[in-house]
Amino acid sequence: MKTQPFKFAFFQDSFVPLEDAKLSIMTNALQYGTSFFGGIRAYYNDDDKSLYVFRIESHCERFVNSAKLLGVTLPYSASDLHGIIIKLIKMNNPDTDVYLRPFAYVGNTELGPNLANTTMDFALYMIPLKEYMPVSKGLSLVISKWQRVPDSAIPTRAKASGGYINSALARKEATDGGYDEAILLRQNGNISEGSAENIFIVRGNKVITPALSEDILEGITRRSIIQLCQDQGITVDERVVPKDELLQADEVFLTGTGCQVAWVHSIDKSVIGKGKIGPITASLQKKYFDIVRGVDPDHSEWRTRLDLQK
Repeated sequence: MKTQPFKFAFFQDSFVPLEDAKLSIMTNALQYGTSFFGGIRAYYNDDDKSLYVFRIESHCERFVNSAKLLGVTLPYSASDLHGIIIKLIKMNNPDTDVYLRPFAYVGNTELGPNLANTTMDFALYMIPLKEYMPVSKGLSLVISKWQRVPDSAIPTRAKASGGYINSALARKEATDGGYDEAILLRQNGNISEGSAENIFIVRGNKVITPALSEDILEGITRRSIIQLCQDQGITVDERVVPKDELLQADEVFLTGTGCQVAWVHSIDKSVIGKGKIGPITASLQKKYFDIVRGVDPDHSEWRTRLDLQK
């Protein structure tokens, strides 16, 4: 199993060895965060020796839409990105789960933050990745003192790099306090999301999650979990979620490309529910992992299967 970063990357319109994909310290994006990124998972199935890329079309579309939200030009279409991603995976020929990071950035060395009349440079790399956050032990969360950056300041549906200093501050607060992750509130005190995850709560037989109006990322895993709930006849309520409702929840879980579906044990040291993974979270988590690995035939449209050379 490969444990080091994979050999090849895509950089400056070419597939190159990873060590050759380098930028100047004067790069505008490095100075000002004038960039945006994506994250895509692909899951290795040991039984059929295939790799399943999860919702690649949705990720490519969101990446292109991020450029539109920021008012910049991306030199590739969603279809182009799809082809680049598949080719890079085949070149690196993984035998483990992987994470792919597409990255668009202002590659010039001009002084000053300005996105006007800008065509972004594009790069892509991939790394082996199993769990970004533990999905079985139960996470400890803290409600952060930092507020979520509002959509009126930085468009939250674009994964704009500069906005993630907000996430970094909240994550630092959590780590310094001995927690696994932070929850960010909106300026009005209602729940927005984690530092890099969407949040769901369960009350009775209903799943509740902050609406898209609550300064959240329009998560692709979030969308998938909502669909799985609907498939199982579980009511999903997308709405405003007051902070106090968190501690009244029977179950809480986080979703995202990185964290996947991870259940929450406690918030601000208050135990959620019975202190173990709840039945709805457990059912959704199992269904999700079976689908992404090609074990469950449902939602085959979410998977792109690659038979790699061994």
